[in-house]
Amino acid sequence: MASPASSLGRIGVLLVNLGTPDSPQTSDVRRYLNEFLTDGRVIDIPAAVRYPLFQGIVVPLRAPKSAKVYQQLWTERGSPLLYHGLDLKRLVQEQLGEQYVVAFGMRYQKPSIESALEELRDAAVDRIIVLPLFPQYAAASTGSVQQKVMEIVSKWWVVPSISFISTFTNDPGFINTIATLGKEEMAKHKYDHIVFSYHGIPERHVLKGSYKGYCQLGSCCDTYNEKNRYCYRAQCYETSRLVAKELGISKDQYTVSFQSRLGRDPWLQPYTDFVLKDFPAKGIQNVLAFSPAFVADCLETTVEVGFEFKEMFEAAGGSHWQLVPSLNSHPLWVQAVTDMVRNN
Repeated sequence: MASPASSLGRIGVLLVNLGTPDSPQTSDVRRYLNEFLTDGRVIDIPAAVRYPLFQGIVVPLRAPKSAKVYQQLWTERGSPLLYHGLDLKRLVQEQLGEQYVVAFGMRYQKPSIESALEELRDAAVDRIIVLPLFPQYAAASTGSVQQKVMEIVSKWWVVPSISFISTFTNDPGFINTIATLGKEEMAKHKYDHIVFSYHGIPERHVLKGSYKGYCQLGSCCDTYNEKNRYCYRAQCYETSRLVAKELGISKDQYTVSFQSRLGRDPWLQPYTDFVLKDFPAKGIQNVLAFSPAFVADCLETTVEVGFEFKEMFEAAGGSHWQLVPSLNSHPLWVQAVTDMVRNN
């Protein structure tokens, strides 16, 4: 009997992450930020304002500072977000076998989504499964990838069947991998409290996507259901609940917070940098931090959570701050991605 994959022909798999500069040099960082910060799904203001504001003022001011931070992040292999993505592509390809063709692209800069899609088209795949590597759906991340893919393939004369894995907030393999990495850290040290720090988004992004006004930025996220399954905030709380359950900790033993805000408009709260400064006064001296919005090491995990938040916590009187490693190309994560593709 033919397997499901063989009966459908070769299946293309497109893994996509956010993006990275080609190098930590200011010119490359500027090029990356120009593309990223002028995306209308990331900065949702009119293009007539967005382009001159960010290309003319924000990016030129931000690029030199960001370049210094990227220099802290860079390794002998280059950008962690890139080489972990390429490692994941290779290992998932090995797991899936010849009936699948796995490609990897970045929403911004290289390797581009367009080049990855061309790789799949050249392989004459029968259909394409797109997996944006963002666990929780947000219009500025997963939604932007989906829009870009559709814009590219809309120009093809022959468009194969395409499906998207839009969220894996509560995927068992994803949750298990995070919890496993967390348990390894918990075996090394005793922690008073756990922080789940997610990348923030403006509150207006959540409200714009609310199902018939269901979202109130409050207790509506206490459960995860059909009305809020694409609400970024609700997904963050759901991931946290599931990981906490696997770790065997209660609700009062962890905090969900949000980082990396930009601009003056209100973003999802509480803010991680505010929360951690209050911990020592509450008797919390040892904190284990997770970054469940990211599946690979990057500036927001290694530098922001791992270094900057650690310094803030210690300056406030805390004793020990430890970041749980990202999933990267951990065998359990490779298996989780493989299972998601096969189940799709």
